[in-house]
Amino acid sequence: MTTGKHVAVLMGGWSAEREVSLRSGTACADALDRKGYRVSRIDVGRDVAAVLAATRPDVALNILHGRPGEDGTIQGILEIMSIPYSHSGVLASALAMQKDRAKDIMKAAGVSVPDGVVVSRFAASKEHVLPRPYVIKPVAEGSSVGVFIVTEAHTHPPQELMREDWPFGDLVLCERFIAGKELTCAVMGDRALGVIEIVPAVRFYDYEAKYAPGGSKHLLPAPVESKVYEEIRRQALAAHQALGCRGVSRADFRFDDATGVLACLEVNTQPGMTETSLVPDMAAHAGVPFDDLVRWMVEDASLNR
Repeated sequence: MTTGKHVAVLMGGWSAEREVSLRSGTACADALDRKGYRVSRIDVGRDVAAVLAATRPDVALNILHGRPGEDGTIQGILEIMSIPYSHSGVLASALAMQKDRAKDIMKAAGVSVPDGVVVSRFAASKEHVLPRPYVIKPVAEGSSVGVFIVTEAHTHPPQELMREDWPFGDLVLCERFIAGKELTCAVMGDRALGVIEIVPAVRFYDYEAKYAPGGSKHLLPAPVESKVYEEIRRQALAAHQALGCRGVSRADFRFDDATGVLACLEVNTQPGMTETSLVPDMAAHAGVPFDDLVRWMVEDASLNR
């Protein structure tokens, strides 16, 4: 069976998350092949507008991670070219990518966020800008790229921040470290899915834990009290709506059993879709198999998102 719809699957790009985007995009393109769509697989380069003009798809399935696919840039190109696309639009993408500004919006909407401060990477490398333990992360990267956890054992801040070839921008977000469980919840349209606890094989859910087979275990449903479970689902949906997200997003949380502190760390507007990714697990738990999830994202595509 063929649908007649021509889908350009946008993947790859040039961000630090290129490799996982290629894996996500390949998995999604394979699913669309199985569903009978006409599929063009596009490894996005800086000539993407010309490639799209030549390809002439009906829809773009955006499976890029990081810049330029997650920051509103590719969304702007697709709007100009009048190609309906998946996931969030220009404003929501740009806003969610800027973790400090996104936190302000989420906090105003009643979403719990950790205390923090934005400083230059040079200032963060010279002295501790927060009481230890705390976390340092780039303001506009994903997949835990460039993240440091500074503990009591660290006399000095991480000197890697001073590298001349530091690729993640000159501003970093420093936040209070919250001990406890790593939890995440996806939103699909206007519906919060289940909550997963991530148990990494390493010290925290970094890039390797996210995308390497065996890098982490996903516990679904997360083993937390029902009121905490439902509060995470509520806050994930509230964050999605406050930022203006569309399609599928995923909100990441920390929960400290000992103190009851819950904090939303960020919203991912282009969550991973690999064989080890979280959103496919949550969708399957809600009765939506992977191929149907990908089809839903394509059929949900639009302009003016």
